[in-house]
Amino acid sequence: MLLPKSGLLVLLFLCSTLALFAQQNISGKIKDAVNGKPIPGVTIRIQGTNRGTISDGSGAYNLTVPSNATLLVSFTGYKTQTIKVSGNATLDITMEEDFAKLDEIVVTGLATTVKRSNLANTVVTINANQLSGAAPAQTFDAALSGKVPGALITANSGAPGGGISVKMRGITSVFGNSQPLYIVDGIFFNNSSIPAGLNDVTGAATAGNPNNQDNPSSRIADLNPQDIENIEILKGASAAALYGAKAAAGVVIITTKKGRAGKTRISVNQETGFAKVRHLMGVRSFTPETAADLAGPASSTDPAVIARRAAYAAQYNAAKSAGKIFDYEKEMYGETGLILNTGLSLSGGGEKTTFYISGNRRQEQGIVKNTGYFNNSVRVNIDHKISDHISLGVTTSYIHSDADRGLTNNDNNGVTYGVALSSTPDFVYLFPNALGEYPRNPFAASNPLETRDKMKNNELTNRFVGGANLEVRIQQNDHSTTKFIGRGGVDYFNYKTAALFPRDLQFEENAQQGHSIQGNTNNTNTNLGGFLANTFTPNENISLTSTVGATLETGFMDNIVTVATNLVSGQSNLDASANTTTRQFRQKYRDNGIFIQEDLSLIDAITLSGGVRFDRSTNNGDYKKYYVFPKGAISWNIAKMKFWDVKDVQNLKIRAAYGQSGNVPPYSSKFTGMLGSNIGGYPGILVDNLLGNPDIKPERQSEFETGLDVSVLNGRISLEATYYIKKIQDVLLRHALPGSSGYANEWKNSGDLKNNGIELGLTAIPINNKNIRWSSSINWWRNRSKVTKLLIPPYAIGAFGNSLGTFYLEQGEPATQIKGTVGSDLKLIGNSEPKFQMSFYDEVTFLKNFTLRFLIHWKKGGDNINLTQLLTDLGATSFDYDDVLHGQKAGVYRTGAGDASIYVQDASYVRIREIGLYYNIPIKNTNFIKGVRVGVSANNFFTWTHYVGYDPEVSNFGSNTITTSTSRGSNGLSTGVDVTPFPASKRASFHVGVDF
Repeated sequence: MLLPKSGLLVLLFLCSTLALFAQQNISGKIKDAVNGKPIPGVTIRIQGTNRGTISDGSGAYNLTVPSNATLLVSFTGYKTQTIKVSGNATLDITMEEDFAKLDEIVVTGLATTVKRSNLANTVVTINANQLSGAAPAQTFDAALSGKVPGALITANSGAPGGGISVKMRGITSVFGNSQPLYIVDGIFFNNSSIPAGLNDVTGAATAGNPNNQDNPSSRIADLNPQDIENIEILKGASAAALYGAKAAAGVVIITTKKGRAGKTRISVNQETGFAKVRHLMGVRSFTPETAADLAGPASSTDPAVIARRAAYAAQYNAAKSAGKIFDYEKEMYGETGLILNTGLSLSGGGEKTTFYISGNRRQEQGIVKNTGYFNNSVRVNIDHKISDHISLGVTTSYIHSDADRGLTNNDNNGVTYGVALSSTPDFVYLFPNALGEYPRNPFAASNPLETRDKMKNNELTNRFVGGANLEVRIQQNDHSTTKFIGRGGVDYFNYKTAALFPRDLQFEENAQQGHSIQGNTNNTNTNLGGFLANTFTPNENISLTSTVGATLETGFMDNIVTVATNLVSGQSNLDASANTTTRQFRQKYRDNGIFIQEDLSLIDAITLSGGVRFDRSTNNGDYKKYYVFPKGAISWNIAKMKFWDVKDVQNLKIRAAYGQSGNVPPYSSKFTGMLGSNIGGYPGILVDNLLGNPDIKPERQSEFETGLDVSVLNGRISLEATYYIKKIQDVLLRHALPGSSGYANEWKNSGDLKNNGIELGLTAIPINNKNIRWSSSINWWRNRSKVTKLLIPPYAIGAFGNSLGTFYLEQGEPATQIKGTVGSDLKLIGNSEPKFQMSFYDEVTFLKNFTLRFLIHWKKGGDNINLTQLLTDLGATSFDYDDVLHGQKAGVYRTGAGDASIYVQDASYVRIREIGLYYNIPIKNTNFIKGVRVGVSANNFFTWTHYVGYDPEVSNFGSNTITTSTSRGSNGLSTGVDVTPFPASKRASFHVGVDF
């Protein structure tokens, strides 16, 4: 029967009225349960849907919901609440802090997450406050120091622009990549360290060690720490297995800040500070007699020696009379560098589109004249809900960095600052005259002040990083949700190096008559991935998440270095020279993988996870072969079982996990290189003496970890304990070959390593009330390594030979052992691995608006090979040279004892890495300014150590570099080698921040 038009209108009106009655509008405010302060940014979502809202700056929210709806209320750092909506139109919510972070969502795969309370792996989480909220470091990688249990983080050099090496859970590789994989908003972030060609001047790799010693900065330093919202660090293979053959050294997942719906928020931050040298070693105070001794012993009858002794004594006396005794160490490293760091951010948006826009300008002067670091960055992050089923996120950033790094570390030509200073006494006059002419230094190959003032070593980077994340909810019902996630990104940078040594420098006059070394590198990395994830929840006790996906990564690097010598005076152009040579290194790779993962949650207490990844790479000998990397994990949270009735224990979880990951061979290990050469005036090529291996395969890491997590007193005290065993098979080494083969070395998978360690973490909230809140985190960790198989005879690797102490690979012994000659015997004289490390991070809020944060880092043990002291002893300029040791002058005894252990020294330290005091100024009667913050901070300002050197945290060989035909790169063992580095600095700053 057909209804008349009037009846149809009545029916439609009734239906719409019923629909209106079925919906209700609720509003309210969300506050902290302890202090009553409003909480902005809280997510209020209707359970089972993607509909929801976010609280504004005053904690207020407004949402239309169906009758009898259930709301999920969540915010980072607070316990998630499930609230049943009643008929009331007003619903105020108080949130309790999640002290133990049990409801924190942690990444467990390429497209899956899990609550920390059910996590089966150890995952370190660092939030924005912990990263840079106390005392901002110069670069992002430096800001990680002391904050990652299980990691050995070393500042290789104090040069502006950074240079940090990070080792997760011990030695991962000897010649392969030993640095973690960095992922920023789903984009694979390149962390290459690219040499500038300084070896052409320093000759650092011409004797003792072929590894590159240019010590460039790491490209992860480009990232602006102020843009980072959260960092998750996957240390173990079981956690990182789904990243396949790039994850053996761990994975650092970085999430940058996103916008939140509501009024546009503007934040301006200004840091103004200074940097000074952390510690000077000191110099020898000469007398006429000790000055004369520089020419030879007083007992000498050689007329030439006698004449030189008299001349040196007279020179000292003349300098003393004229008041021209100089502390050249202080002159070189005693500058006070100005720090200026300005940041501006805007964020906001509506229900469908949110945005975050930031700009940052950092300018720092170095502690050496004509050195400094400059970084400009811009970031735009936009998230848009295309519909209730489709959302799209786009992230982009542009970075411009400029670093003048000076000339430090090892050299064999006497030209770097420290090497020249090591043999230069305080009575020599090195300053320029009125015409700007520098005197020649009779005690060294160079005048270090002239070198400092005239040379240039610049790194210039322009970088674009962009990516997109598409999420499509394909299907959803009461028990099942299926999503597709598409993710892609590109990381491109142009990196230019310029090293200029004018022809009028002392060491250039009679040699090459000037060097202009210019490098240009273009690097492009892309990554693309597609994932399907289905969550099936047949009832409230069972949840099953299935994930399948595929990834593709590509990379192309083109590095060109041109060396020009015999320069036209005053010119730096490459064509303004008599001779030029050019070296080019290109590498290209393509990696792809597929994976599946299954996660099962039972009664929200038992979690089972399993997965496998299949990976292949063009860097492998067989580029078509897929390598298999499985993983599995289980956790049981006993405190969530029905039989558990201990009210004071809210979390008692036992867990175990196993996984495998890989380390792709270096690009050049597969091939035998060809070197350009001039043969009889004709262009030609020569075969490199390093033989490639077409059967090379990736290093494989297998790791088992188990642990216990406990939280008591409503999360006020939490303990996390982990034990792991990590085995690395098919370690890539270089074999020595007989001369008859025509080659010197060959790449080969030649051994196995093992690491085992313990990580303990204790978090406590001793005080938490309206007036004082004190949170404290204590972490303790240690690692032990061993070479379990070696297919070649034991051999020295790294450092500069047995007589000075060297890293020594030997089956059955620690991979980090240091051996050296004592008398005529080769003996174990040290170990670079710390006995343990410990950190204390505390945050105290008091008097409502004051906040004190500090981080103390204790490294116990771990030896350095201190060749800086050796050089000053050989140059007779050590500060304690004239002290009596075993009946001799200390400097004479140390160099003549024939004992390499003298210069292998304990590098323990206790350091207050960060300390900051901040005050939130109360703002009243204004709707324009929302908040004002002021504060003071100090970074690495206080250190206690017995180590004789500029800093116990140092490495001449830096982090891993690209491996070219002329540069063997760095290796995973050679940390803690101290050869006249750029001294570390300490920093203090004043901060002002204003929110609008």
